[in-house]
Amino acid sequence: MAGKILAIKEQVNASLHDTNKPWTKCFEEAEKKSGVDRLYIFVGLIGIVGAWLVFGFAAQLVCNFVGFIYPAYASMKALESKNKDDDTKWLTYWVVFACFSVVEFFSDFIVGWFPLYWLIKCLFLFWMMIPIESSGSAVIYSNILQPYVVSKIN
Repeated sequence: MAGKILAIKEQVNASLHDTNKPWTKCFEEAEKKSGVDRLYIFVGLIGIVGAWLVFGFAAQLVCNFVGFIYPAYASMKALESKNKDDDTKWLTYWVVFACFSVVEFFSDFIVGWFPLYWLIKCLFLFWMMIPIESSGSAVIYSNILQPYVVSKIN
């Protein structure tokens, strides 16, 4: 377990130092001004957002911001690249996101009774957009949506 946590820490740290990522300059500037390592700044931000999603005002707005901003940026970047794989990844994300949004609309009464809903939804959205081959959007699409749609077409 400790090895897995260390591996995740190294991946996050590498991503925070990757000059191709849009957030690198922000974390670099915050690190210079505060004197705190950018990994700890990132963990602190995750803690603040997590607490906000549980206790804060406008948690739905914060959660939707997380679910839209980076995926929209990555989708536009994918459209401009020559690589087709990134287009497929983000198109899959948006298809699963749309299906989830429709289901969520009809289960809106759950939100009022479940205080951790926005935090769990935000974690779900992170899982869907994580940059690995078996991201949540790929898993949900290939195991649930694709078989269902294919069975209805044939």
